[in-house]
Amino acid sequence: MDDAYVSPVDAGADDLERAAEAALRPKLLEDFVGQPVVRKQLNLVLTAAKQRGVCPDHVLLSGPPGLGKTTLAMIIAQELGTALRLTSGPAIQHAGDLASILSSLQEGDVLFIDEIHRLSRTAEEMLYLAMEDFRVDVVVGKGPGATSIPLTLPPFTVVGATTRAGLLPAPLRDRFGFTGHLDYYSETELAQVVTRSAALLAFTLDADAATEVASRSRGTPRIANRLLRRVMDYAQVHGDTPTGTLPIARAALDLFEVDPAGLDRLDRAVLDALCRRFAGGPVGLTTLAQTVGEETETVETVAEPYLVREGYIQRTSRGRVATPQAWRHLGLTPPDQPWLAG
Repeated sequence: MDDAYVSPVDAGADDLERAAEAALRPKLLEDFVGQPVVRKQLNLVLTAAKQRGVCPDHVLLSGPPGLGKTTLAMIIAQELGTALRLTSGPAIQHAGDLASILSSLQEGDVLFIDEIHRLSRTAEEMLYLAMEDFRVDVVVGKGPGATSIPLTLPPFTVVGATTRAGLLPAPLRDRFGFTGHLDYYSETELAQVVTRSAALLAFTLDADAATEVASRSRGTPRIANRLLRRVMDYAQVHGDTPTGTLPIARAALDLFEVDPAGLDRLDRAVLDALCRRFAGGPVGLTTLAQTVGEETETVETVAEPYLVREGYIQRTSRGRVATPQAWRHLGLTPPDQPWLAG
């Protein structure tokens, strides 16, 4: 296998995709579509802090990728009228890296740490002290002659984002005053996201086309915006006019192998292997990945989460098993498996 599989609906992004997504991000909380509970809670926290003239409590945002955690961090800084510093857990390898970032913060700044559960242990321990007491102890020198110099920090707000909240150590999790969990979007909410993005891109998109894009977007705004750009490309190249109609949207998404259920080529290959090659399973993940010609990690992290969430496959102690829904999606008659739901 020479190249890693890149899905048209993969929630990952390269630099160009990130730049395009950044242009579509809402700047204010009132413009943010979806997540009504988190929006109301966050609005209360920010409004109360502004009225008191203090920094708001530290904020932890959890949920699957592509739902708006980074966007909300940017909105928090915008609503507070302060600067935003962005970093990520994997980028902070040593306590010194974190100390450098913390020492450069100004009063009221927002420090956004993406994938905060991947911080190193030493950086975590430094962050505990910084979040609670607004100070860090900088160690100068080595060995017996090393000395610890306390450094006072101005008040600031940490916004942490994580896709795996269960991996956060309890001492770190407890230092966040507000925790918001982001859920997958409804089709109606995604249609609003797509319509708003199309307007920002000066692209005429029919309501039916917006609904079509939303229905194939796996409940994820990032994916919806990415598919919208492919519809724009198709309309520009193949349409009589650069307008997003329902036939144009369907033709574009079919070209990029995203079916009406949001499944892409890899998803269907996994289901096809399970049903046709292994009679529905159970089959081990490694064997399944080899059958579809992909790395085990690719199948496990790109395809499997959505297939499990939507009820196409089940994980069992003996391996992966196709549900009756998977068989029907492929146009096949499911075998008699009374122990499987669906």
